[in-house]
Amino acid sequence: MAMSADHTALQLAMIDYDKGDPRRIQHFTKVHSFARTIALAEGMDEDTLHILEAAAIVHDAGIHESERRYGDASGLHQEELGPAVARPLLETCGYEPDVVDRVCWLVAHHHHTAGIIDIDHQILVEADFLVNCFEDAPDDPDRRRRMAISARDKFFRTATGIHLLEAQFLKERG
Repeated sequence: MAMSADHTALQLAMIDYDKGDPRRIQHFTKVHSFARTIALAEGMDEDTLHILEAAAIVHDAGIHESERRYGDASGLHQEELGPAVARPLLETCGYEPDVVDRVCWLVAHHHHTAGIIDIDHQILVEADFLVNCFEDAPDDPDRRRRMAISARDKFFRTATGIHLLEAQFLKERG
């Protein structure tokens, strides 16, 4: 698989798409950072890392369209509408067609936690959860703890993802 495009251009395009919505911009930036950290610590190959990073940047591209069309930002609607938003951003930024297709598949499945086979999908799901766990309950550490335990037991699989989850939500500061 040929490497294509620069993630910086995609990040800037996604920031422009999400302009005026700092919460969404902060979210995808954090998901990207966690995804990259997990992938590098787990020894992911360069081509798969390239795809994962692009997917982390655009994984929630369908939220605004979901809010316009359905009045909500449910995971199901994000997955349904996200690829159609992400695809032109990726193409404009110069990503190869095979990369665009895989990134769009990941966008369409980033809330699917059952039956994950591929490492890029696994890491994207874990990175998104690491951010969502805090963002969904910023002032409720007990809720975050319960969510983290459930997620760890149900779908976290990478050693690095589990470490990041436990360090943030399940360990006491000492």
